[in-house]
Order: sequence, then C-alpha cells, then structure tokens
Amino acid sequence: MPTHEFKVEMTCSGCSNAVTRILTKKLGEGAKFDVNLDDKSVTIDSDLSMEELKEMLEKSGKAVTYIGVK
Repeated sequence: MPTHEFKVEMTCSGCSNAVTRILTKKLGEGAKFDVNLDDKSVTIDSDLSMEELKEMLEKSGKAVTYIGVK
C-alpha cells in the first residue's frame, strides 16, 4: 500500500483536528495516516488515488499540495 505525502496549510491545532476528523470519517477507524502540524504535512497509507485523497483534504478548507509517494 503506497504512502502519499501532502502539504496542508494548517496554522493551528483546530486545523489539524479538522483534517484528522475528515480522514477518520472518510477512510474509517483503521486507517493509517499522520497529521503533523509542525511540518504542515499529512501522510496517508492508502490504495486510493492521489486525486481522491487530495479532494478529501481540501474539504478542510486549507490549501493542499501533493508531495509524492514515500
């Protein structure tokens, strides 16, 4: 399963919590992802396409940039 890395313009814990809620809701409880507020990065282990994952992250209302597969 590939690990996708994104930059998300999160500025506070409220932003990172919103991203966490969205990913938990869309991917399910067992999903593997990491939201790092300090680095403004999100890594997601998923077989979904980059476009689908980016669309989910954009629901947070923050700018999202795809970095690549780790």
